[in-house]
Amino acid sequence: MTATTVLRGGRVIDPTNGVDEVRDLYVRDGRIVGPDPAAQPIDASGCVVMAGGIDLHTHIGGGKVNLARLLLPEDHRRPDGSPIALPDNLLELASCGTCTPGTLATGYRYVEMGYTAAFEPAMMACNARHTHMEMGDTPILDHGAYVMLGNDELFLEMLARGEDFQRIRDYAGWTINAAKAMGIKVVNPGGISAFKFNQRKLDVDEAHVHWQVTPRQVVHTLARALHELGVPHPLHIHGSNLGVAGNIASTLATIAALEGLPAHLTHIQFHAYGTEGPKKFSSAAQPLIEAVNANANVSIDVGQIMFGQTVTASGDTMRQHAQSGFAHPRKWIGADIECEAGCGVVPFRYREQSYVNALQWVIGLEIFLLVRDPWRVVLTTDHPNGGPFTSYPHLIKLLMDRSFREEQLARLHPDVAAQAALKGITRELTLNEIAIMTRAAPARLLGLKDRGHLGLGAAADIAVYRDEPDREKMFAQPEWVFKDGVAVARRGKVLAAPTGGTYFVEPEYDRGIEKTLRRHFDRLGSVPFDAAAISHDELCSCCNGGRLLPVPCFQAEGGG
Repeated sequence: MTATTVLRGGRVIDPTNGVDEVRDLYVRDGRIVGPDPAAQPIDASGCVVMAGGIDLHTHIGGGKVNLARLLLPEDHRRPDGSPIALPDNLLELASCGTCTPGTLATGYRYVEMGYTAAFEPAMMACNARHTHMEMGDTPILDHGAYVMLGNDELFLEMLARGEDFQRIRDYAGWTINAAKAMGIKVVNPGGISAFKFNQRKLDVDEAHVHWQVTPRQVVHTLARALHELGVPHPLHIHGSNLGVAGNIASTLATIAALEGLPAHLTHIQFHAYGTEGPKKFSSAAQPLIEAVNANANVSIDVGQIMFGQTVTASGDTMRQHAQSGFAHPRKWIGADIECEAGCGVVPFRYREQSYVNALQWVIGLEIFLLVRDPWRVVLTTDHPNGGPFTSYPHLIKLLMDRSFREEQLARLHPDVAAQAALKGITRELTLNEIAIMTRAAPARLLGLKDRGHLGLGAAADIAVYRDEPDREKMFAQPEWVFKDGVAVARRGKVLAAPTGGTYFVEPEYDRGIEKTLRRHFDRLGSVPFDAAAISHDELCSCCNGGRLLPVPCFQAEGGG
């Protein structure tokens, strides 16, 4: 047993346990423990102590991320084209990039901000090994991924021929187990597949031109399957018509399609647009907020855009193809991935003087500030699609400091600055609300019982921030960051780079579905069925020897 450490005299903010007070926090053997008079002290006076940050939705691993890196070599060079200087910290290996940093830089930059876990939201089943390897190469952070379903050939075929729901549910259960995923994400339900049949749009109640199924059917079936399988994280939904003026109708229809089933609507800012005004593009934040407030089964992350250069990387080939003409620089990649899905990578620069970009910025902030329940709102930029994750401290300042927000609003396109409802919103988020949106809520939504809080027995993932009036400065560089009780960063310097653990769930399912899967793999698969599933030993190897962190499922009513 190791010695106990005490963080002395910090303001502990732990929303899960209803704590916001100055108190000591004791750590031993990687866990939060009770008082120990022999504990070795670390002075935390004048600091705010929170659990380590958890990013519920950030593109950090898998094929599309590497395509983005390859597409933007300039992101990994100086402006004059010369190499970026090597790190001066001997614990950091060479890695760089801003829009899509290398795996090593991703881990370093996250931990320097006080984050200790991150989740890749779009893992292909056929690409799961690569994704796990890439996340395993990302130091320090615990990690996991959501596997994509809803555009793959077998799911759509089963739905189209009216297969028994239980068999579709078992297919979802097998896929999660095989890919060692934390849940399921559906991207543009049915739309990626429809794009391959030359369909250029697919609304919620519009039939897929080939399979004759609708996104409504896809969403409801997958949401029900996850609920009956007892997977803690509900269906992760990238809805229909991302970025399209008037798509608020699709978003509201998607919520209705759930019929009360739990679901998480991701990067919701990109799905909250109306068609009012002379430019036929307007904010639909208010009806979206009303719908979220009225439907307790729905949680969201925002996908806030941040001005400047980034790259959009998505499985939504249909929408990325449509947006490719706006690429900056003028290049893009579109790809079809076997019979599963696709991806599109489009570089983009968000500009303050662009009417559309300015309105997108406003919409995201309005959603953050007007949704009543902070436990159902997660802070994200949909890295890198809305902006790099390194912009989180700036975003937190926008949410906590009204005067700063108003200064930034005044710099935008004049029509947006003059008309935005944002200028009349006086709310400033509290430190407690920020702790919920960046720690406690993601942990709850993912079923991580011992993370996101600082109660007795919790994992000692801890961020200690100097309580600065400038919240951007405060959240950019914590005094201390601990991962499982080990000091991994101090004042922006990495102190240790342990291997993170891998989260996954293993829902039960009827293995009879494997006969259907074997026939499907024999007919259309590029790898043998027997090689499709990732074993525990292989997962450990893929993830650089990191700990395996299985998350238990719950027993849902109606589950089999």
